[in-house]
Amino acid sequence: MSANLIAIAGPISGTSLPLPSTAVSIGRDDGNAITLADPAVSPRHCVLEQVGSRLTIRDLDASNPTFVNGLSPGNGSLEDGDRFQVGASVFIVRFASLEEISTEAVRIEPSRMETPSSLVMRREDVFAGSLDDQPKPPERLARDLAALIRITATINAVRGLAALERPLLELVADVIPAARGAVVLSSGAEITSSVGWSREKAGAGSVALDKALIDRVLREMVGILSGRSMLAAPLVAFDQLIGAIVLEADAAGPAFDEDHLRLLMAMAGNAATALEHAREIERLEGENQRLQAELDIDHNMIGQSPPMQEVYRRIARVAPTDATVLITGESGTGKELVARAIHRNSRRASRPFVAINCAAITETLLESELFGHEKGAFTGAVVAKRGKLETADGGTVFLDEVGELSQALQAKMLRVLQEREFERVGGTKSVHVDFRLIAATNRDLEAAIEAGEFRRDLFYRLNVVSLAMPPLCERRADIPLLAGGFVRRHADKARRVIAGFSPEALSCLGAYDWPGNVRELENAVEHAVVLGSTSLILPEDLPDAIAESKPGTASSRATDASFHDAVKEAKKDLIVRAVERAGGNYNAAARLLGLHPNYLHRLIKNLQIKATLKQAVDRDR
Repeated sequence: MSANLIAIAGPISGTSLPLPSTAVSIGRDDGNAITLADPAVSPRHCVLEQVGSRLTIRDLDASNPTFVNGLSPGNGSLEDGDRFQVGASVFIVRFASLEEISTEAVRIEPSRMETPSSLVMRREDVFAGSLDDQPKPPERLARDLAALIRITATINAVRGLAALERPLLELVADVIPAARGAVVLSSGAEITSSVGWSREKAGAGSVALDKALIDRVLREMVGILSGRSMLAAPLVAFDQLIGAIVLEADAAGPAFDEDHLRLLMAMAGNAATALEHAREIERLEGENQRLQAELDIDHNMIGQSPPMQEVYRRIARVAPTDATVLITGESGTGKELVARAIHRNSRRASRPFVAINCAAITETLLESELFGHEKGAFTGAVVAKRGKLETADGGTVFLDEVGELSQALQAKMLRVLQEREFERVGGTKSVHVDFRLIAATNRDLEAAIEAGEFRRDLFYRLNVVSLAMPPLCERRADIPLLAGGFVRRHADKARRVIAGFSPEALSCLGAYDWPGNVRELENAVEHAVVLGSTSLILPEDLPDAIAESKPGTASSRATDASFHDAVKEAKKDLIVRAVERAGGNYNAAARLLGLHPNYLHRLIKNLQIKATLKQAVDRDR
């Protein structure tokens, strides 16, 4: 068996990669067999190995696992059709048999029967007595029974429609003296596929089938023995016709008889259910791949938690359309990443994506930025300038913090959305534009409407499709993945080698409430990378508020100020007493407190108690 990887998402999406028999490493470094330019991928992420007919996958970075069919297996085998994700890249595994079955091996020819059908057998007559009432030799009965048992066991062990058809013919030919044969699958009376087998060619060959014979079998669902040289039996599963098995004997070879037809009918009855199951599985797998492809959208987000899976599903649904989207959520949850993902998976992906932060620019400048201005429209307008909306023609406009628009700009933006035209500042000529609008806000726009701060009609125009980004505290399962990705990004910038987080540090990350969401997490990780001194990030490398978080005692977003004052005073008292006991030796004091010396020095600086400590040490002396 040979294996191929089909990339359906990520930097190399759309490529097919044949796998050699040697180990294949995947990672970000150039030394890997498959290199992925993706910061979410480890330098050496995972390795694929073929051992006989098995393909195995093994993670090389425990802190950044590979997901197979949505799960993280560590080490395991890959089956045909399995999907695995490395960073933003998604691959499908495909196996190909070294002896492919040709679906063009059968040709349907006009009737060439020179004699009428000698015997027609209905399915209900298969287990009735023989027409000639002659007892059959025990050897033949035993052989036929063994053949039925063998074919039943074999067809239940084979996976896949194409893999099942040819072994079926070969098993039938072992007990029925056929020189050629074919399995024909149909939808009603229409033939959809066929596979032929020829004894002389010892493999797939060009097999001619009699059209009249096939038509009658498919039409009447009966078995036919024609001229003692042709056999045909219907494949019927759950009372639905799915095709037929046809066998042909050589003129010089043994002739077919009634018992051969009876045996073929029994075999076809067993095989039909397996073939129909295989065909249904292929249909379901195709449908599953189509649905999964909706989730394999091109994006830069990290997360596999249920809330993020729902976000991916919403993006996949809305991206192909031109509908206006309103993204809501707290600051730092990644609203702009969602907007970019919608754009990159839309038909406008090749056109500009223009982002504007409505809260970062004054009202006067924002109007000029959005709509442009004519020469002389205001002081400093020495030349005419195209606005962001014109620049984004054919593409996507992203209005971040849209709730901060002034009333005047809200009215002007409403007209743009309705008419898809506007006038530049100081201009009189209408400018027509074609763009898709995506807006985002961390405000409650409905409350702003009630307060008279936001236009209700504009809200309805923006809120055609809404997409809410979950805060980080509602998807804590994604924190290790996000933190691991940020560590790799900032460790490269800081030129440090960091293996990951200590269990205690991960515990602190999971216990903290993250009021600043993903943006705060990235800042905290960068802080730890810069200030850490070991190959692992420790709790003391994290910002104080996060390092103090413990499971079950997560910090509150509305903590009383007096509580913080009490904590600060307790810290000062503990440090002073430890330094006094250590005789002024900070390293010894750190050991007494169970802290890293670097963390103790940082606490002393932050708490501004260096002078207090000097006085305490001098007093003891």
